[in-house]
Amino acid sequence: MNLVVRGCVLFLVGVFLALVLNLLQIQRNVTLFPPDVISSIFSSAWWVPLCCGTASAAIGLLYPCIDRHLGEPHKFKREWSSVMRCVAVFVGINHASAKVDFANNMQLSLTLAALSIGLWWTFDRSRSGFGLGIAIAFLATLVSQVLVYNGVYQYTSPDFLYVRSWLPCIFFAGGITVGNIGRQLAMYEYKLLTDKSHQE
Repeated sequence: MNLVVRGCVLFLVGVFLALVLNLLQIQRNVTLFPPDVISSIFSSAWWVPLCCGTASAAIGLLYPCIDRHLGEPHKFKREWSSVMRCVAVFVGINHASAKVDFANNMQLSLTLAALSIGLWWTFDRSRSGFGLGIAIAFLATLVSQVLVYNGVYQYTSPDFLYVRSWLPCIFFAGGITVGNIGRQLAMYEYKLLTDKSHQE
């Protein structure tokens, strides 16, 4: 039952972040959706928040599971204030991708790559977190390429096949952020169960 609750919380976090971050991208005309798929109050396609929420739940549940499987409990900066700072930095990285004007996409991509790795170093520092972040970035970019290729939406000025070259950096940072939220929820649940067993 606790796994379901954690999954629901992570799903809601993913939906909220998708709505906020997608709104930033649409306002700057970074992503363009066909008029017939726009059907929400945030001028976003209805399926984007659902997909992001589902991915958020899967990633957030996967991180603590992988930590347990590898026998490497994640102990670096394990408090809610650190997780909230990580979320703020992730939103800032996404905001930079939409608002900051660079001379070309390569400069923006390299800057966002450095910021994303900095986010991992500041809030995670685990090998499993880095590996999962890379895997998530690869898979999410591949899915984005397929969706854009099939005309579901498009990016303005694509320079990495059909998408922007900085997109994997955003996915990497998002994976690390959601993974930290998932780890913190799992640790909170573990503390509650431990306290309950001590009381009994």
